[in-house]
Amino acid sequence: MKLSHLALLAGVTLLGSCSILPKSEPLDVYRLPVAQAPALASSAAAQHWSLRLNKLQASEALNRPTIAVIPQGDLLSSYKASRWSDPAPVLLRNRLLDGFQRDGRVTLLSTDDSNFQADLELGGNLQAFQTEYQGTQASVVVRLDALLVRGYDQRILASRRFEERQPLNDVQVPAVVAGFGQASDRLTAKVVAWAVDQGQKLAPSPRP
Repeated sequence: MKLSHLALLAGVTLLGSCSILPKSEPLDVYRLPVAQAPALASSAAAQHWSLRLNKLQASEALNRPTIAVIPQGDLLSSYKASRWSDPAPVLLRNRLLDGFQRDGRVTLLSTDDSNFQADLELGGNLQAFQTEYQGTQASVVVRLDALLVRGYDQRILASRRFEERQPLNDVQVPAVVAGFGQASDRLTAKVVAWAVDQGQKLAPSPRP
């Protein structure tokens, strides 16, 4: 009887404590805007080699769905009550995949969500995916150290840094998200052109 009475008191105490907890603030969830850049009008023939796009490496601060901002100095923060639909490395990997599909020259595409083997793999380190302030001027910054790797032995064949900055006239979150889309579009176009050029030189020849 005493045990039941104690359990009841514990339950009342727990319910009471839950009732005074602050309510979680609702979040606006943003996807990376749909690519606005038109598909490249390439007259080059389709490539014979396959390409796998790997999730990009990133710091702990970027490897989460928060929308990062550096308001001053080295202070890394995030926009309140807003987040991405996926962590930044996944967002950019998927944007790169879309870029290759729109380009059309590499048709044998996959991602590291599957276990498919490929002749070449594209990955690297996402160094920046954030808004940065310089005084009162804000810009979206996307910086990628890209690596092109041979599939069967993981040997690095080529590397290059890509960076895009998109100045912002409006610093409200929807406009910031649009700026990420613009910067990502330009960076994607450059990465696709570079990877296809390197692949033409470095990918293994097709078997007879």
